[in-house]
Amino acid sequence: MTQEEKRLIGKTVDKINESIQSDIRIMEICGTHTHQIARFGIRKLLTPKIHLVSGPGCPVCVTEPGYIDALIALLKREKVAVATFGDLLRVRGLLGSLEEQKSVGRKVITVYSPEDSIILAKRQKDESIVFAAVGFETTAPLYAALIQTARKENIHNLFLLTSLKRMEPAIRYILGEVGVHIDGMLCPGHVAAITGIGPFLPVTAEYHIPAVICGFEAMDLIASIGILCGQITGEFPVQFRNTYRRCVSDSGNSAALRLMKEVFEMSDVNWRGIGRIPNSALTLNNCYEEYDALKRFGLEMEPTPAAFSDGCECGKVLIGEKTPDMCRNFGRLCTPDHPMGPCMISSEGACAAYYRFGGGEV
Repeated sequence: MTQEEKRLIGKTVDKINESIQSDIRIMEICGTHTHQIARFGIRKLLTPKIHLVSGPGCPVCVTEPGYIDALIALLKREKVAVATFGDLLRVRGLLGSLEEQKSVGRKVITVYSPEDSIILAKRQKDESIVFAAVGFETTAPLYAALIQTARKENIHNLFLLTSLKRMEPAIRYILGEVGVHIDGMLCPGHVAAITGIGPFLPVTAEYHIPAVICGFEAMDLIASIGILCGQITGEFPVQFRNTYRRCVSDSGNSAALRLMKEVFEMSDVNWRGIGRIPNSALTLNNCYEEYDALKRFGLEMEPTPAAFSDGCECGKVLIGEKTPDMCRNFGRLCTPDHPMGPCMISSEGACAAYYRFGGGEV
């Protein structure tokens, strides 16, 4: 960061802090925003009257326990291997975790990109490779391209177990049915780069809340928070803004959207700690059901309770009702070495970010 950037950030922060006379709540709903806000120490720069709270923007954190249990059930089949990103290994279902399964000899393979599963399937033709496809609209096009590649190359031993979620229904659920109070929203730049601005317009148009699509550098975040504060205090009229135009167009990424439409369809799904949200999932459609691990192996994903056990308050953190340090277990019984919930496991989880970088004033 240059000295000029530091000067601009300091000047903007001073203006923000002078303008806020009463408590306000701003929610970010992107795991990368959560991480970057903590990493840059933004809470500590801002007046304690500005409460920055997290929403359900960590895909690993909102992956339902039944999904983990389904992966474990697959691992118990003959000649089945599960390929997954590393941040899912320690997340627990009712039957345990993938890490525990690996420790007893089950075939759990950590990969670094979806394409790695193609390589595995080609190399291990006598095994079924099930890729744990977890994410939001940001990664869904990659999984769609993966399946189309498998079909094109006649790969018949690669399957997806999907836990792909859509952001707009979750936002509507939080602002509508749950009714969590927020005064402004930082919208996820990564998701918007795929979807365009459409899914986020209702925040302002229907719920009358200032909203900004935001990038991920310190200046992006501070400038966007400044825009929200200006609207919240009445200095400027309430309107939807896109401050990430270098990456986000109004209509999104047409090629990525086309891929998603060709491969996936919408369905209902449980969000861990939140509950069932209609039309909030992307699942393989009939044209590609041969690659659906649930259908291929005749499994059903069992519904599991929305609440967390053992006093874990990840559910309240995920809807912005609480910040991590408001949980009595945070930093005591719940640490990265001994996490009680997924918000302390994933690097994009609010609890992990608070613990690593410090939450500051809340």
